[in-house]
Amino acid sequence: MKKNQHVVPHNNGWAVKGAGNQKATKVTSTQREAINVARNIAKNQKSELLVHNQKGQIRQKDSFGNDNFPPKG
Repeated sequence: MKKNQHVVPHNNGWAVKGAGNQKATKVTSTQREAINVARNIAKNQKSELLVHNQKGQIRQKDSFGNDNFPPKG
């Protein structure tokens, strides 16, 4: 089952969480490391990566699934 992957602030650094999950898939000391872990999971599951800032607001999105609205160019 594919779940969007969220990188969120955590007491001990940054956490990677699947959408709707209470527990973190992985906790890292840096946001960059958490983004790399979440990006690999999102690519494998063909889902989205959502990176949150320190306040919990989404600051970045990347889609690795079928994009219903691909860029025109």
